Amino acid sequence: MRVLLQRVKQASVEIDGNVNGEIGQGLLLLVGFTENDGDKEIEYLARKVLNARIFSDADDKMNLSLQQVSGSILSISQFTLYAQTRKGNRPSFTRAQNPDIASKNYDKFNEKLRESGVQVETGIFGADMQVSLVNDGPVTIMYDTDEE
Repeated sequence: MRVLLQRVKQASVEIDGNVNGEIGQGLLLLVGFTENDGDKEIEYLARKVLNARIFSDADDKMNLSLQQVSGSILSISQFTLYAQTRKGNRPSFTRAQNPDIASKNYDKFNEKLRESGVQVETGIFGADMQVSLVNDGPVTIMYDTDEE
């Protein structure tokens, strides 16, 4: 499982010209699953995201978590995080999890985040989405359960 986390001042997602989710200060998460990802990976990365100390404290040091700054999450499904680009010029996505399973895992991941009390907005799994954001920093971090 991979989560590309971006600290944002604001972010939103549109589907068919309609805003499906939007947040102020918080995290934009691009979330992808591979073959054997399941509950263990979901638990691990939800905990990592919620506890990441990447917001500035009074001394301007990255020392505060999302919950400590009352931030929100915009979570976007992103199978292309598992693109394989070694051969040729067209990426292969064979390492991405089967969409039926990945959709369920995406929902579980978002529910796990919500259990913490954090506001979680989402896109729609498999939809063509337009994501807008204002990066804060920028701070961009890749979490990968294969690198635990």
